[in-house]
Amino acid sequence: MPIKKPMSSGAASHAGATRAVGSAAPIVRPAAIDDVPYIHHLLEIYAAQGNLLPRTMSELYQRLRDFFVIEVNGRVAACGALEIFTEYLGEVRSLVVDDAFKGQGFGRMLVERIIEEARLIGLRQLMALTYAAPFFHKLGFKTVPKDTFPEKVWGICVKCYKYNNCDETAVLLELK
Repeated sequence: MPIKKPMSSGAASHAGATRAVGSAAPIVRPAAIDDVPYIHHLLEIYAAQGNLLPRTMSELYQRLRDFFVIEVNGRVAACGALEIFTEYLGEVRSLVVDDAFKGQGFGRMLVERIIEEARLIGLRQLMALTYAAPFFHKLGFKTVPKDTFPEKVWGICVKCYKYNNCDETAVLLELK
């Protein structure tokens, strides 16, 4: 299958992206093996900006079933993952939208899909560490202390270069 490169970092004008979105409805779907290079590309851009932790191609292949993507005209425009920590707690991770598609509601669409999946499998709580707390607040998440999530702190955060100086906000959604 040919590579469906994401448009990012000036690869397309905002007007061009709007036309692309207008010509085909965005599709939210589970990620497929062919999506991994695009997911990796998007995550690398955000990681280089210091907005999330980098993930290797190997890790993405191993965690593929955690990911959802938004496809527009055959190209990956956004991605996000549901990582499960315990029988009750999951996390929204690796939520990124290609620069060319920002402002189209794709972040919201992905988080809503992740919430739906979390409920479907029986999770009771969904958390995120984010620089965009107001975005999550609009979706019903509440700000909480980071130490609310020892599963996250001791499983992932301790490996982060910002561990001793974390500037992200922890948010939590109680699932009913």
